[in-house]
Amino acid sequence: MIFSKTLTHWYSKNKRSLPWRETKNTYHIWLSEIILQQTQVKQGLPYYEAFVEKYPTIFDLANAEESDVLKLWQGLGYYSRARNLHETAKYIANELKGKFPSTYKGLLKLKGVGDYTASAIASICFNENTAVVDGNVYRFLSRYFNIETPINSSKGAKEFKQLAQELIDKNNPAEFNQAIMEFGATQCKPNNPECLICPFNKGCIAFNTNKINELPVKIKSAKAKKKYFNFLVFISDDAKTLLQKREGKGIWQNLYQFPLIETNKIIEIDSLKRQLKNHDLLKETNFDLSLYNKEPILHKLSHQHLYTKFWIVSVEKLAIEGVSVNEISNYAVPILIGNFIESFNFD
Repeated sequence: MIFSKTLTHWYSKNKRSLPWRETKNTYHIWLSEIILQQTQVKQGLPYYEAFVEKYPTIFDLANAEESDVLKLWQGLGYYSRARNLHETAKYIANELKGKFPSTYKGLLKLKGVGDYTASAIASICFNENTAVVDGNVYRFLSRYFNIETPINSSKGAKEFKQLAQELIDKNNPAEFNQAIMEFGATQCKPNNPECLICPFNKGCIAFNTNKINELPVKIKSAKAKKKYFNFLVFISDDAKTLLQKREGKGIWQNLYQFPLIETNKIIEIDSLKRQLKNHDLLKETNFDLSLYNKEPILHKLSHQHLYTKFWIVSVEKLAIEGVSVNEISNYAVPILIGNFIESFNFD
């Protein structure tokens, strides 16, 4: 009881003013929780505001085109979140008449909703007594109680969930859950936590045994695979280029990209020229080839490191129907390609 009172008192004095904390609208809270999965508040807030403005209700989002949703999501990464967001909106609008499930178990059945998100929505919107455990909570509890069980193990997930459930304020689960997440985000931070002014420092085992920087424990993930991407940026005399939609599963599903050649190492211009002579888009076509970025751009994903070169392919006419360079900004593209489009002068 003292733990929860100390935590909620701290929260009442230190919580940030955020729009989803000013409402009980389930749609808005669900939207914020999906956006904030694997995204910090300062990055996610503008996206939340943009989605609420463009799609003020679950029905508006359900009626949107997936390409428009992906475009609005552009830059947030983990695009499966956006696709799940859209699918769930359609399901709730069309099958549930716009009403979200009102229980943790019901919310878990929604696409893109796991234990953390279901717990957050159930407690905040419906006052259900179910504890949230996110990265911030893992960090705070592991330090305070000196728990060395890896947080990314099945044992760790169960142990921390059980502990958080024991600590939760059963009379006010919504306030407690928001407080413990906020505490981990702004007070018990990953680096340079504010231990000297922490209301929990007397009881924090990690602080008192000088183990703050050792917790939480995490099993090291497999080494990221290196991939070598070569994007062909076609530019024709009539100011058109080519964009292709990525099909199937995998990274950037349903996003657009320039034609791609993937190699097993960094390729130089002479080698690429030889490959392009037999390329379907360049057979029997005269072209000029130049490299936009001298050094490969390193784009890090969770399990892949992409070493990327953008090659400018100048042709008189495209082999297939293209896209006006003035319309490129209308397409949803990965941030890697979006950054190139912003920096390259297509005029």
